[in-house]
Amino acid sequence: MPTATLRIESADAANIVATVGPEARRDLPRTHVEICLDRDVAVLSVEAADTTAMRAALNSYLECIMITENIDSIAKEST
Repeated sequence: MPTATLRIESADAANIVATVGPEARRDLPRTHVEICLDRDVAVLSVEAADTTAMRAALNSYLECIMITENIDSIAKEST
């Protein structure tokens, strides 16, 4: 069973965990995902039944993280 752990060091780590957390709690076929905050680091853990499911899960979560960071950046620029 493939596993991956991503550690995202970011000033927005708490926002990433809060935003991605509800997605991680959803039941997805062939994957199990957890996300937590470890100091200022968002830690995303993914277990998948196969490499295809792993690729799909990582693509999805990385896109969500990128969008979260982009929104935070835009919000900071407008204040």
